[in-house]
Amino acid sequence: MNMQELGGLVRKRREALGLSQQRLAQLAGLSRTTINLLEMGRLTDLGIAKVNDLMDLVGLTLRAEFDERPKPNALLMASRSASVSYKEILTPDELLTALTTGTIPTGRDAHVASWLDEASLKLVVSSVELASKKSAVPPKQIWKHVNAWAREFHSPRQAWA
Repeated sequence: MNMQELGGLVRKRREALGLSQQRLAQLAGLSRTTINLLEMGRLTDLGIAKVNDLMDLVGLTLRAEFDERPKPNALLMASRSASVSYKEILTPDELLTALTTGTIPTGRDAHVASWLDEASLKLVVSSVELASKKSAVPPKQIWKHVNAWAREFHSPRQAWA
């Protein structure tokens, strides 16, 4: 659920409860402007504690669920992302082998460095998960390889600091 969806649900519940934005804001300890921005889908962040309190107040629940949908293309997408700036490509199998063994194929250091620095972190996580499932190498071991590469290549990305 994103903030826009959350705002729509809060608006529906507020209206069903016969509350004005001002009254809901007072009850929730928020400003009317915050409630308005939330309901309009223009609020980018509210904080989990405030969201939880607001939802509880209007009778909604926030639930987190594990997304079990398979991400079979993670290694393909990651290898393509890593190869955008290069004539030679890093194949999904090369990336899989590198992730599981910790050894980057010859001539692919720049590709892996690009992957570390530029791929979305969600794609990096999905790549590690899929590599682990395909190889039976524990994800913790694969993360050790990823972290070692980030240090070796002096990655500027904060996630690897």
